[in-house]
Amino acid sequence: MIRFFNKYIGIKNFIFLVLAILFIIFLAHIKDVAILFFAAFVISCSLNPIVDKMCEKFKKLSRPASSAIVLGLTLLICFMLFIPIIVTGGEQIHSFISTLPERFEHSKKFLLSLPFLSNTSLNNLNIGEMFSSATDVTSNIVSKSITFSKSIASFLIYFLATCIIIYYFLADKETVKKGYLSLFPHDLKKKAEEILDSISNKVGGYVLAQVVTVTCVGLIIFIGLAILGVDYAVILGLITAIFDLVPIVGPAVAFVIILIAVCKMSLAKIILTILLFGFAQWAENNLVRPYVFGKLLDLHPLIIFFFLLITAQFLGLIGVVFAPAIAATFCVLLEELYIKNVN
Repeated sequence: MIRFFNKYIGIKNFIFLVLAILFIIFLAHIKDVAILFFAAFVISCSLNPIVDKMCEKFKKLSRPASSAIVLGLTLLICFMLFIPIIVTGGEQIHSFISTLPERFEHSKKFLLSLPFLSNTSLNNLNIGEMFSSATDVTSNIVSKSITFSKSIASFLIYFLATCIIIYYFLADKETVKKGYLSLFPHDLKKKAEEILDSISNKVGGYVLAQVVTVTCVGLIIFIGLAILGVDYAVILGLITAIFDLVPIVGPAVAFVIILIAVCKMSLAKIILTILLFGFAQWAENNLVRPYVFGKLLDLHPLIIFFFLLITAQFLGLIGVVFAPAIAATFCVLLEELYIKNVN
């Protein structure tokens, strides 16, 4: 046993593994900060190749300047993509929310018309009581304006902090790398560098994979609903894309919202809408996601699903969103520190 341990695992790898476990336990106590830094690291890994190519092509341009330009252009592109959608869908959002009580009531009547639901507790559900009057809503918004303002301020602070961390990850790439390597003994520095490069390459493709996946789903829903003549096609496509960031639960919530939006239409269009949503999910799970995530992250779907459950329990919603990147990081560490040595 001792001979096997010394030959295949090694005392240095064992010590490093113990320190890594202790470090993970420490991160669990500061998980919000850890997730913030990990998210910034993932995004910076996806932007690093662009900064590297920019530095090679424009040799007179310093890396900090290239990093600032790439990060600025990325933010600008995101705003340019989302602002027209938000402006276009703004009226639809207002109209959709104002008609929600009526749509809920119509959905309730439809459900109660089904034989197996006619005698359930839905009969006692008063939809009108679920929505207050316009005056009550206004006063409620005013009373909670301070809390809402704090939430907005907190979001802006986290957003700015993330942008700053991403910038320093990009601009000081070599400095950060040297600092990371300085933590290891001389004979382990090469191995540590290989692990870092492997993790960076894998998680760098996560952002692109996620963007491609949710964009495909959102476009399928938007185009399909527009063809069927469904109101709020733009906002429903956007809602589906956003909720699709949260696996399993997100698509289910988006599906319920879409059903509420089409509940007043004919039965044929409701069925076509259900088929459209089913096709979008089938295309995502069987065509887009396996190819994109498998190509860019090289992970089996079962591994991703396992980490979805783990991160959902310990890290919440943000952890679920970054579950594939966390899975990629763990798999690289497991392969480099154990599997390669054993095999």
